[in-house]
Formats: sequence, C-alpha cells, structure tokens
Amino acid sequence: MGVDYYNILEVNRNATDDDLKKSYRKLAMKWHPDKNPNNKKEAEAKFKQISEGYDVLSDPHKRQIYDQYGEEGLKDLPPPGSSGNGGFPNGFNPRNAEDIFAEFFGSSPFGFGSAGAGKSRRFQSDGGGMFGGFGGGENIFRTYSEGTGASVPKKPPPVESKLPCSLEELYSGSTRKMKISRTVVDANGRLEPETEILTIDVKPGWKKGTKITFPDKGNEQLNQLPADLVFVIDEKPHNFYKRDGNDLIVNHRVSLAEALAGTTVNLTTLDGRNLSIPVTDIVSPGYELVIAMEGMPIAKEPGNRGDLRIQFEVKFPTRLTQEQKSGLRRALGG
Repeated sequence: MGVDYYNILEVNRNATDDDLKKSYRKLAMKWHPDKNPNNKKEAEAKFKQISEGYDVLSDPHKRQIYDQYGEEGLKDLPPPGSSGNGGFPNGFNPRNAEDIFAEFFGSSPFGFGSAGAGKSRRFQSDGGGMFGGFGGGENIFRTYSEGTGASVPKKPPPVESKLPCSLEELYSGSTRKMKISRTVVDANGRLEPETEILTIDVKPGWKKGTKITFPDKGNEQLNQLPADLVFVIDEKPHNFYKRDGNDLIVNHRVSLAEALAGTTVNLTTLDGRNLSIPVTDIVSPGYELVIAMEGMPIAKEPGNRGDLRIQFEVKFPTRLTQEQKSGLRRALGG
C-alpha cells in the first residue's frame, strides 16, 4: 500500500470522523515544526505526513479509493481544475498543511494564517500543493520566524508535584504508578476530563530534588500549549538512618563500659541485611566508625556506594558506689 495513513494518524481502519479529528489535533500539535525547533527537519516531515493522511482519510471519496487501491490509486485521481499536480503524476494534490491546521485552531496558535484566509503564508514556493509541493526545491520549508511576524503559542510553566519516597525506595529503587486527572481538548474543541496512569521508575540513589518530567501532560487549553508535568523527589524521614549526600548516618548509644572495653553494633540495612560490626577502638567523645560501601547507591556510578557512618553517644552512669569508684581507680591506674 505504500504510505499507511491509518498508522501515521494512529487510528484503526474503522476510525470515525471524530476519531480522525481527535488524532489529527493531538498529532498536529505535537509535530508542528514551531513546537520542535531542535528537531525541525523530522517534525516538518511528520507534520506533512499527518496533514496528508488527514486530508485523505477525512474525504470519503479519497478514503474509499485509498482503502481499495492504496496510495497508487490516489495518484490516478483527475487533477482538481487546472492547478498543478502537487508532485503526484496524475493530480492528487493534498491541501496545504497550514490551511488544515488553521481550520482546527482558528487563527492557528502558531500565529500563521488568519481565520477565513484562503491561503496560508507559510511554506509557499513555486510548486503549489502542501508545503509548496512535494519535492519543490530546497526552500520547501521556510523557518517560522523569517519575516512573518509569527508568534509561538505560550507554554505555561511546568506543574510541579512532590513525590515522597521512603529511604528504602531510594536505596533499592522502585516503580511508582501515579494516576493523574487533567483537562484535554476533544475533537470538537471542547474541554473534557481525562485520567491517565503515569509510571515513574525511581532509580537507586536518587536524591531529594531529582525531577522527572512528563512533557505536555498538564491541562490542555484552546490556543495554548499544554504544560509539562514534573514530579520532584522528596525524602521521607527514616526512624533509624539519616542521609547525608551518598552517606548514611546512624546514631548508636553505648554504655561507658562498652565505650572503654569494646562492643558489637548490630544493624539491619535498608535492603534487609543484618550487619554485625565489632567496635574494638575506645569510643572517645566525637568518635565515628566508618564502614565503606554500606551507604546509599551512587546514581551516576552503578555499583558504587557511599559510606555508613556510625556516630556514638556514650551513656555515663549517674552515680557510682564507693566500691565501683575504687575498682575503676585500680583498673584505670588513677
């Protein structure tokens, strides 16, 4: 069949007129070259295909011929009036892409064409047809800012939401499903509510403030681009561990006897392992025991981790008997 217009418009072969309009609306806004300044060449080609597909499938006569004979059948259509053939040998001359776009969006949110203007000022060259004809020379696609006075539709600032994560999730990673509700523009230009499930893969080691962006998932409004939806990682407090960059800090209380004579610290890690850490040094004020590679994963260095830092608090006795004092003096040589 050559070009698959149904696939290009992301509809099935039984698509209704409303289905076509809704899909065209979404895809034309997504691929309009003004909205893709960093990817203009691909966007222009996609936009052209989307417009051509809509032109064919929204016309019952053209659609019937296309369904029966494919793209080749369209090439045998008689030329409309005495105009040029737009690059097709026997007269299939798709309408100007910007004219179709303006029909949907009034004066075009991208500032081209005016309501009721028969011809777009955009993409005109000597070839005629969509974008000045298929294969009509090097300047088929003109940039949107060259002397047209065009104004790109305003895109609202991103909509940010906090995504609270436990320290365990940020240690091991997790998959979060977020249900969002937003307003979209339907095929007839009406605003209607829509719900969608977004999947967020929280990577091990992500920090508070990490942003995950879902482009264009904010509310839609007529003649305005939808905002991006941004989730910002937040960190829930943990009962036992505290995070410091890539390190984990834990406070451990020991008796004076343990501080002097040694002890063992037993911990359960954030991924459920049991650690048994012998303390052989004398625990003096401010002493910190560092366990390498038992901290948080480092997101940008797979396989690498920060440190686990155990900070000690020595519990001094509130009172000693005379006998205990004498024993300490003897033991410590005081």
